[in-house]
Amino acid sequence: MLHFSRWKTVFIWLIVLISAVIASPNLFTDKQLEGMPNWYKHNKVTLGLDLQGGSYIMLKVERSDIVKERLETIVGDVRAQLRDANIRYSGLAGNGQQIQVRITDPAQYEAAKNALKDLTLPVSVGTLTGGSVQEVTMSDGGDNLLRLNLTDAGIDYRLSSAVAQSIEVVRRRVDELGTTEPLIVRQGNDRIIVQVPGLQDPQRLKSLLNQTAKLSFRMVDTSMPVQEALNGRPPATDEILYSQDDPPVPYLVERRALVSGDNLVDAQASFNQQTNEPVVTFRFDSRGAQRFAQATQQNVGKPFAIVLDNQVISAPVIREPIVGGSGQISGNFTVQGANDLAVLLRAGALPATLTVVEERTVGPSLGSDSIHAGLTASAIGAIGVVLFMFIFYGFFGLLANIALVVNIVMLLAILSIIGSTLTLPGIAGIVLTIGMAVDSNVLIYERIREEVKAGKPLISSLENGFTRAFATIIDANLTTFIVACVLFYMGTGPVKGFAVTLAVGIVTTVFTAYTLTAWLFGVWVRRSRPKHLPKGIRTGMFDGKDIPFMKYRRIVFGITGVIMLTCLGGFMTKGLNLGIDFQGGSIIEVQSKSGPADIADIRERLSQLNLGEIQAQSFGSPDDVLIRIQAQEGGENAEQSAITMIRGELQDKYDFRRVEVVGPAVSGDLTVTSTIGIALAMIAIMIYIWFRFEWQFALGAIISMVHDVVFTIGLFVFLGIEFNLTSIAAILTIIGYSLNDTVVIYDRIRENLRRYKKMPLSMIIDVSLNQTLSRTILTGLTVMLALLSLYLFGGEVIRSFTFAMLFGVGIGVFSSIYIAAPVLIAFNLRPTSTDADDKDDQKANSISGRPAV
Repeated sequence: MLHFSRWKTVFIWLIVLISAVIASPNLFTDKQLEGMPNWYKHNKVTLGLDLQGGSYIMLKVERSDIVKERLETIVGDVRAQLRDANIRYSGLAGNGQQIQVRITDPAQYEAAKNALKDLTLPVSVGTLTGGSVQEVTMSDGGDNLLRLNLTDAGIDYRLSSAVAQSIEVVRRRVDELGTTEPLIVRQGNDRIIVQVPGLQDPQRLKSLLNQTAKLSFRMVDTSMPVQEALNGRPPATDEILYSQDDPPVPYLVERRALVSGDNLVDAQASFNQQTNEPVVTFRFDSRGAQRFAQATQQNVGKPFAIVLDNQVISAPVIREPIVGGSGQISGNFTVQGANDLAVLLRAGALPATLTVVEERTVGPSLGSDSIHAGLTASAIGAIGVVLFMFIFYGFFGLLANIALVVNIVMLLAILSIIGSTLTLPGIAGIVLTIGMAVDSNVLIYERIREEVKAGKPLISSLENGFTRAFATIIDANLTTFIVACVLFYMGTGPVKGFAVTLAVGIVTTVFTAYTLTAWLFGVWVRRSRPKHLPKGIRTGMFDGKDIPFMKYRRIVFGITGVIMLTCLGGFMTKGLNLGIDFQGGSIIEVQSKSGPADIADIRERLSQLNLGEIQAQSFGSPDDVLIRIQAQEGGENAEQSAITMIRGELQDKYDFRRVEVVGPAVSGDLTVTSTIGIALAMIAIMIYIWFRFEWQFALGAIISMVHDVVFTIGLFVFLGIEFNLTSIAAILTIIGYSLNDTVVIYDRIRENLRRYKKMPLSMIIDVSLNQTLSRTILTGLTVMLALLSLYLFGGEVIRSFTFAMLFGVGIGVFSSIYIAAPVLIAFNLRPTSTDADDKDDQKANSISGRPAV
């Protein structure tokens, strides 16, 4: 284990060197990186909005608007089709997702069905991708009544298309702000996330997003050369517009629009059946089709321009009259070009209302404060952990600290490679990784001490220490990794950043502990030829302890049961102090422009706005105030109106450092998602422990997790701490840490069950707990030391998060010892009775204090 071939040594240090190179740009400012190669300066972790300032907005495409628009379109198409067929009708109306029309003459009923049959034909969702969907079904309502129903599949298709179209419109709008690296992505079926780093005016962004892109079809004026119009004065009925080409091409275009984008129903990339070249097909509604047919009949052989936001995106020649409401645009397109043009055509106008359902804005000053606080907390936490390890392990602690530094470097390198965004909770994840990184080293070191204490040679003890600790390290870290995966899958925004950092930290921790630390030990052995453990290891203070943990288990169960019932009673009667993530509303952090903030004046001024319950309290320094606004009854739009009113009232005296708005739609989704997330984490961990151990261990782990969750919720209930999305992250992380501790103890219990075949279960548990006591205490102290630095120096924004984590680590250690372990007795777990050598059992009473992990 301690012997590494040359290629393994080269591989390990090559990884370390590459990681250092990739992570090194994070040591420089953007200005310092300007003159460096692109491949180097781009390897920098992107800062989240909470660290560099900016705006995060979640938009929702209203499904009801899609249904309304389709209903009106189909009603118009029914009217046009029946009139063209000279069929008399009455009672044409639409309601919900159904249109009905009564045919006046029964003899024309079948003819009416044939006339409307085209409306029920499947609609292609794009020839390039294949597939179709039936948007309308037709049924007989009796008494000459025809019913046409909009299908859910058709509405879903229109909704999906509307989201795609809206993304293009939103991207064009955001680009007008001139910001760098905006992020515009789709989330779910009907939502769009817009992140704009460095944006200080979210009101401007929201107003731009609410504008409708203008699309029109106009004739190109060929009566005058465009260059002559540029040099002189174009006709009053014309204007000069430029194309999107590079360089732009000018066109003399009539101001009058033949058809506007409001009449465009759809546009898709396709292939010309004769030439097999990519083209773009488009389709108008009945009114647009009539206008376009008339215009193209009168202008055959002349070019017309497709104008989007005063830019010519295409100027084809009308080769023949385009009747029937559809046509195609050709122009030597590539497949990608045809797709892009189709998207642009569809993106000409917002297809539905975009409602702001969530908004989070951080001012640049608060972002810089958060960076400073995060770096300070990380540095202090790292220094504390380094000193702690050196004090308790001496030379071994020095090796662990070298591995810790490499661990952090590799963590930053991987975050840079995967393009992760570092948020304030992400920094918390790094600090937590620093605290937990020493756990693997403690496991190995205490295993080595156990082997030496058993009288084995040092070299053999070193080999066995690494080998025996490996399975425990994997089991313990995998449980936390499962929690990180659930957090990433179920979480959003900053919570995902925390999950990514935690997951990557687990991977780098296992690598550095089991390869780099082993390599360092190998070098030490080859050069020093040691015969004894180095001096300075001070964990012998835990040796010889024979604490009868199981003797007091019934008393502890009783006390714990009472406290859990109290926590549940408080939860049911008093309830949680839910933040805006779960009940909607707004949080605004403001800072006085001059002198201490006048909280009484803020309350008085805002109470006149009739916004319901308003809370204003000091937050951090005397200049800062945190304002909470209850959820508005008018829904998402009312939330935005409330923020606008508050800005107008306070912006003369206060700077808005942070704004968070969560509408009822998002808060409801987060409640469901969070509940599912906790349940999924518990189920996944239970399955894993059941697979790796026995069913009794799995149930014991679940009971221990429930204990930790109930106690943590009780903390939130009785201290009135705000319960928000980061609180869910805290609970899941507490579960992961507690399981990490529990698995280490379970692993030792399983080992002792196999070793001491006839020893009573309660004694085996006591022996195992005493053997793992040093690891339990040392790891708990390092994690709490790192979290304490985050609590004291990490800033107000994550203080409640780290406080819950500090409490949870203590509760996790307690539950691992007094809940997860003794529960095995209640489940009647017994070692298998065999004819094994009883000598091991005879020595059992003398080993319970042996320092081992």
